[in-house]
Amino acid sequence: MGDGPRGIQVFPDYFVASTSGSDSLPSQTSSVTDLRSHSHTWARRRLKSATSMLNLFNLKGLSWRLGANGQEKVVLSAVEVESLRSEIVSLEERESHFKAQLEHVDEILRSARLSGYLFLRTRWAALPGEPPTIDDTEVDDWLPRFLVLHGSCIYLYMKATDLSPQDSTLLSDVIEAGPLPCLTREDEETRYCFYILTRHGLRYECSSISKIQVDSWLAALQIDCKLASISEDPNYSEKK
Repeated sequence: MGDGPRGIQVFPDYFVASTSGSDSLPSQTSSVTDLRSHSHTWARRRLKSATSMLNLFNLKGLSWRLGANGQEKVVLSAVEVESLRSEIVSLEERESHFKAQLEHVDEILRSARLSGYLFLRTRWAALPGEPPTIDDTEVDDWLPRFLVLHGSCIYLYMKATDLSPQDSTLLSDVIEAGPLPCLTREDEETRYCFYILTRHGLRYECSSISKIQVDSWLAALQIDCKLASISEDPNYSEKK
């Protein structure tokens, strides 16, 4: 038992007052130091992030200075600011252009009857009185083109992302469409071919490594241009 009242045990040395308030200061000082260090590290990361963004532009040799709070900052001249603004405008214009291209491709894929890349070359029929054309079937002048069958026209684009077609042909001007002999290239790749002939004497020769794609085009042209059935062509079985 202690010296206190009955039933109460006293431990005189259990609660000891601190002789100095400095014992708790190191932990508080350490916390403040850590906080400042973290804040400084975060600020430098933000600064590096801003620097990396600026480096995306054509600004070289950026000037650095210390701000009022002791942090580094980028200093731009009036010329550099104007250059930066011009590049931002240019990037916004490019973004708008890419968005328009994407919307155009999406519209084609959703609304066109047929679309896809084909190898294409053009030939003109000889006019009356002209000498017969030279046989140039061996000339490799096939060029990839993006063809679209939409509405009453066939549109020819150099690339699917082009906003305007390179050429177009009315389906009402198409008088013939049929298969051509297969083409075997030097790399032994086989291409299936077909042609589209207009009333103006312009002949489009198209080819693809996919026979299904060629058959789809011929079937669609037969219906849309109201042409005779391709199966009635006596040479169709030889050209397949």
